[in-house]
Amino acid sequence: MGDMTNSDFYSKNQRNEANHAGEFGCTLQELRSLMELRGTEAVVKIKETYGETEGLCRRLKTSPTEGLAGTAADLEKRKLIFGKNFIPPKKPKTFLQLVWEALQDVTLIILEIAAIISLGLSFYQPPGEGNEGCGTATGGAEDEGEAEAGWIEGAAILLSVICVVLVTAFNDWSKEKQFRGLQSRIEQEQKFTVVRGGQVIQIPVAEIVVGDIAQVKYGDLLPADGIFIQGNDLKIDESSLTGESDQVRKSVDKDPMLLSGTHVMEGSGRMLVTAVGVNSQTGIIFTLLGAGGEEEEKKDKKGKMQDGNMENSQNKAKQQDGAAAMEMQPLKSAEGGEGDDKDKKKSNMHKKEKSVLQGKLTKLAVQIGKAGLVMSAITVIILVLYFAIDTFVVNKKQWLPECTPVYVQYFVKFFIIGVTVLVVAVPEGLPLAVTISLAYSVKKMMKDNNLVRHLDACETMGNATAICSDKTGTLTTNRMTVVQAYVGDVHYKEIPDPDSVPAKTLDLLVNAIAINSAYTTKILPPEKEGGLPRQVGNKTECGLLGFVLDLKQDYEPVRNLIPEEKLYKVYTFNSVRKSMSTVIKMPDGSFRMYSKGASEIVLKKCSRILNAAGEPRIFRPRDRDEMVKKVIEPMACDGLRTICVAFRDFSSSPEPDWDNENDILSDLTCICVVGIEDPVRPEVPEAIRKCQRAGITVRMVTGDNINTARAIAIKCGIIHPGEDFLCLEGKEFNRRIRNEKGEIEQERIDKIWPKLRVLARSSPTDKHTLVKGIIDSTQVEQRQVVAVTGDGTNDGPALKKADVGFAMGIAGTDVAKEASDIILTDDNFSSIVKAVMWGRNVYDSISKFLQFQLTVNIVAVIVAFTGACITQDSPLKAVQMLWVNLIMDTFASLALATEPPTEALLLRKPYGRNKPLISRTMMKNILGHAVYQLTLIFTLLFVGEKMFKIDSGRNAPLHSPPSEHYTIIFNTFVMMQLFNEINARKIHGERNVFDGIFRNPIFCTIVLGTFAIQIVIVQFGGKPFSCSPLQLDQWMWCVFIGLGELVWGQVIATIPTSRLKFLKEAGRLTEKEEVPEEELNEDVEEIDHAERELRRGQILWFRGLNRIQTQIEVVNTFKSGTSFQGALRRQSSVTSQTQDVTNISSPSHVSLSNALSSPTSTSAAAAGQG
Repeated sequence: MGDMTNSDFYSKNQRNEANHAGEFGCTLQELRSLMELRGTEAVVKIKETYGETEGLCRRLKTSPTEGLAGTAADLEKRKLIFGKNFIPPKKPKTFLQLVWEALQDVTLIILEIAAIISLGLSFYQPPGEGNEGCGTATGGAEDEGEAEAGWIEGAAILLSVICVVLVTAFNDWSKEKQFRGLQSRIEQEQKFTVVRGGQVIQIPVAEIVVGDIAQVKYGDLLPADGIFIQGNDLKIDESSLTGESDQVRKSVDKDPMLLSGTHVMEGSGRMLVTAVGVNSQTGIIFTLLGAGGEEEEKKDKKGKMQDGNMENSQNKAKQQDGAAAMEMQPLKSAEGGEGDDKDKKKSNMHKKEKSVLQGKLTKLAVQIGKAGLVMSAITVIILVLYFAIDTFVVNKKQWLPECTPVYVQYFVKFFIIGVTVLVVAVPEGLPLAVTISLAYSVKKMMKDNNLVRHLDACETMGNATAICSDKTGTLTTNRMTVVQAYVGDVHYKEIPDPDSVPAKTLDLLVNAIAINSAYTTKILPPEKEGGLPRQVGNKTECGLLGFVLDLKQDYEPVRNLIPEEKLYKVYTFNSVRKSMSTVIKMPDGSFRMYSKGASEIVLKKCSRILNAAGEPRIFRPRDRDEMVKKVIEPMACDGLRTICVAFRDFSSSPEPDWDNENDILSDLTCICVVGIEDPVRPEVPEAIRKCQRAGITVRMVTGDNINTARAIAIKCGIIHPGEDFLCLEGKEFNRRIRNEKGEIEQERIDKIWPKLRVLARSSPTDKHTLVKGIIDSTQVEQRQVVAVTGDGTNDGPALKKADVGFAMGIAGTDVAKEASDIILTDDNFSSIVKAVMWGRNVYDSISKFLQFQLTVNIVAVIVAFTGACITQDSPLKAVQMLWVNLIMDTFASLALATEPPTEALLLRKPYGRNKPLISRTMMKNILGHAVYQLTLIFTLLFVGEKMFKIDSGRNAPLHSPPSEHYTIIFNTFVMMQLFNEINARKIHGERNVFDGIFRNPIFCTIVLGTFAIQIVIVQFGGKPFSCSPLQLDQWMWCVFIGLGELVWGQVIATIPTSRLKFLKEAGRLTEKEEVPEEELNEDVEEIDHAERELRRGQILWFRGLNRIQTQIEVVNTFKSGTSFQGALRRQSSVTSQTQDVTNISSPSHVSLSNALSSPTSTSAAAAGQG
């Protein structure tokens, strides 16, 4: 596909170029080759060919300051000639491909084979009618019509297999569609700032065209290739394209080339867009991958799951698709670009851990599968032996050649019964339930402002025990206003009157704020009458500009006088400097530098301060200490953020050495100190109270002053006066956790984190250290599950390290979003609480489903097994079993997995990693209901015919018509399941099982729908379903017995669980098992690839089933007597279908060698390391 479309694309463009060559002064091809140059080569080429960047701007008909005119016709023409900023997505899987994948399921294949054999035999009439001598084969009950009907059972099995396959395929298809939707939603949300018609506007990334002037700033992910035309201090992380982790400094005269998919780590500036979409550097790589991906497809049977591009950013865009490519570049160096691979592996390893739920389910599935396999094998062996002994020993029959088909038919029937037991035993509805539950939650979480990028993050969130939150914007409104100021030796508690401030000071202040802030930051008039003015750009700077407006001054004229191009040098803000400075050239040739930043940092560099007359006076260290005590601390204790504004003059000759920052940023004169308030969001204190009640510790990690942080923490309710807690500054935190050599020690962190509530003045590395320290801590018996919020580029490592990373949708940079698992579209802390609620709900939904599923499994397996052993025929026929399987797996997973969450979920503590999936209460329910159902079914089986005065269905010969007796058993069984489904809605032993049932329309629909279909099956199912129509009174009895389930449920609820010490819990994850040894040793990239390839929901299965499959294959081989080689061959096809995941599932596996040598996994590893 990639090859085709792209060659078309180019040939079309070539034609267009010929037509339009006159319109623009350069062609697509010229620009493409220009973008392949780097550094000085590029500068020379631009100079020679175009005569500086201005020349290039003229040729592309754009202005470096005004941008494009932005007329629709012009934009269309540019899109036509130079292409759109969009990379065509890979085709989604077709429905038929998904059907084919669903057919690969081993149990289904066995059933299909059995059904086909059964069909074949039913058409085979043995020669002559001399088969009376073949034992109990015919038993006389069979007339001609019945013999004809022998094919029905085989056909019915095939039909039900088709149903199961279609349902599975449809689920996968809708899941894939949801991912596509999610993708495009993430894409549409990404905007970029460009200049059009002299106005700075934000447009969707896909709208960017060649010739646009884009404004780049700290934290951006560049959406297209371009040439840097003006700006300051721009540093780019190009590791996603080059693999080099060092930041590259860009400048107009040395290296002006900016490439798409790279991250701006510092500084700001403007670029002229020269290549978009498939022609940009990223686009070219994708085109190559697209072409390569085609051959890949042929080799891979299993397609690439859609969430590849969300989940696996390491795997060099291998299965990224769609314009997602544009926005979501592989983020190689989010871990701070560690040079050596070992660190990388370690940092990646963390994400490899299976999510808690998956780990527990895999274990459970394997256990159930093994049990089912043993049961089905025993069933078959007993049936065969019983038949053989009865026919050949007791009745002393000879094995006559003409009787062979009849005997084989019997054996096939036994085999089908055995497989049916297995089908019922294996809960293949589990992955379905997990998938449905997660997909449903993700869809609903969108409404709660949570955009989930990784499905399992949603479930992990339910186990969260700690949240490390930012302060600004998450806990607070991020609307900064200056409320106090210290100017001219006076501390004003509210905004001073402009007349009371000396004119000189006022003038300096206005200039310092207007010039020394990003020119993209503005205050615009409110959208609605009477609303608040809109703040655009950096919020702290908006607060300062607001202060200028409050002083009845205006910053626009100052900016117009000194436009951005005239700024001599800018030291942009970064987390190390914690200040920003701008140098301008004065009319007399001298220089003036304006500076602003965190007050304690800037004041240390001040040696003078402006007094009440606006004249500088000496400012000594002891004056500074006094000022900190009298002004800064009181402001900070009111929860204000303090910013100091200062300036310094330099003479024109000799010109200062601007690169020597320490000398430049010293000897300043302080103009004023302001206190900026950022009010706490009104809904945050309540949200934090809910978290604390739910057993989640909230910690605040902020770059702010410790007093400010403490004041806000008290307002939010993170700390309560009088409690035993710690508030530390970054420096103190580092001092306490490091030993003499300066290395971090886990024991030292363990002493601090349990009590730590506020970490102030912290650097991004401190945040990462804290998160890692809490996660790795072994001090508490449960491993902590940590969620982290972040918005800055530097939060990337912490977001990746955390179990769940939340990025801010509004204030967050692209880098932060890329590293996160969930994006908060409203930047609000209370949305995190909703995520916790949904996460817990997923966990509970799975438990509900398990409770229901296992009850049915136990009953069906025991009934089929004992029935087969005592009466040589399972009371529940294969087709009926498949129907039961369909209700209990597919429909029940839909019904129980879509229960909406309630506030009550937040009243309990998190489950933790080693809480078993099936609690004692659930075990009590499962066994209790199983006892009730088995008692009734066996009663019906052995004395049912007497109770209902009907013929017994036991010991019926082959192909005999369906009996009412067995129909009643089947019907009763289904009724009991239906009513037990209502019981399963509660798993903590609540009495009212109907509570909130009408809030879940899906549940009601499914229960009623199943009931209706059951009526149709029983009354009109006839031979295929082995049913004979029932009378009304028989129906009433079936329903009555079913209703008994609800009453019995109340009886079970009365028994105190604490008495039942003997009940075992199941599905527990022990600490040791979290990451099995093999998983750690296997090449990480390989795991990564295989994990992605598998459909998320089915990973569990393939891991568990793989082992079972080997065993099934071996057992069947011995049974059917084909050569062992055949089984191995089939096994290897099974493994290729499970996408080479075997190499992590069990080290002693047959197909380990194929998996390792398979082309896909090696290419993945190569891509991962690339």
